[in-house]
Amino acid sequence: MKKRAGAQSRIHSLIEALVNVAVGYCVAVAAQIVVFPLFGVQISLRQNIEIGIIMTVISIVRSYTLRRVFNHWHSASHRYDISDQCL
Repeated sequence: MKKRAGAQSRIHSLIEALVNVAVGYCVAVAAQIVVFPLFGVQISLRQNIEIGIIMTVISIVRSYTLRRVFNHWHSASHRYDISDQCL
């Protein structure tokens, strides 16, 4: 199977996804540390880290689910003429 020009390898895609999650996690925890006190929420660093982990897992599940839905729609649009189904 020939690789398309500009297409990422699977390992490169995996590395990009992991870096994206790690950076997003760090940004989220830093934001919580700054924003929560502005709303009167005082929690420990450990609690901020735990909340960040929970929200990161939720984000990964959401992202994966949406990707699968859109891939399903994309593959379905190639099997049928979607414009016929919209009438």
